[in-house]
Amino acid sequence: MFIAILDLHTAAADRPAALARFDAEADLVRAMPGNVAFRVYAAREDDTAIAVVHEWDDEASFARYLGSDSFARLGGSVRPLQTGTTVSRRFRADLLESVA
Repeated sequence: MFIAILDLHTAAADRPAALARFDAEADLVRAMPGNVAFRVYAAREDDTAIAVVHEWDDEASFARYLGSDSFARLGGSVRPLQTGTTVSRRFRADLLESVA
């Protein structure tokens, strides 16, 4: 499994617009081959922060996402709203178990 966690900031007034842009692409990203999860969070303690958690079957699936029109649209629409640099942490992980 491949996991990517993105942290970004916008002006407080721009965060709803940025979240809406992620919401507009979410179903397309989730439908991509190899996607396990795509979750977008508005931080509760900071009205400028957004976190995005990606889970993919493998790095190749994530790489296809990075080359997709959806990724390009997100970057083109969210990047201008950002107040700083995005921090992206990427992990290779082994699923030990999934507990319901």
